[in-house]
Amino acid sequence: MNRRNFLKTSMAVAAATTISGAGKAMACSSLTGIVYSSSNQGKWQGKAGSHAPQVKVSGSSVEVTTKHGMAQKHYIVRQTLIGADGTVLGEKTFTPADKPTATFTLPAGYKGHITATSFCNLHDLWITEAKV
Repeated sequence: MNRRNFLKTSMAVAAATTISGAGKAMACSSLTGIVYSSSNQGKWQGKAGSHAPQVKVSGSSVEVTTKHGMAQKHYIVRQTLIGADGTVLGEKTFTPADKPTATFTLPAGYKGHITATSFCNLHDLWITEAKV
């Protein structure tokens, strides 16, 4: 699978985690070993501090930051913000020279859950959920 297809698949998987109610529990339990978070670090135990995205909401602005070093061999490739219905609300791709921080604007009147993703080229896809 090439990198572009992997990223698209990762976004679909992340979107699946935003399904509400019983579907959410089922989706998250089936994603063990694919999607990681602060509470589900799996094989990457101890990596959450530098891989799980941090989310700050201020009005309609959402800042996503990943406290991760950036080097040619190890870096954050992409951050994405996903709405509760699985809609991609924003996305940013990084190079090793960039700082892994992005600011997204929510649609007017948006209320509910959001999921921020952070994809590391070595340590897979990490998510953090927040409520707006």
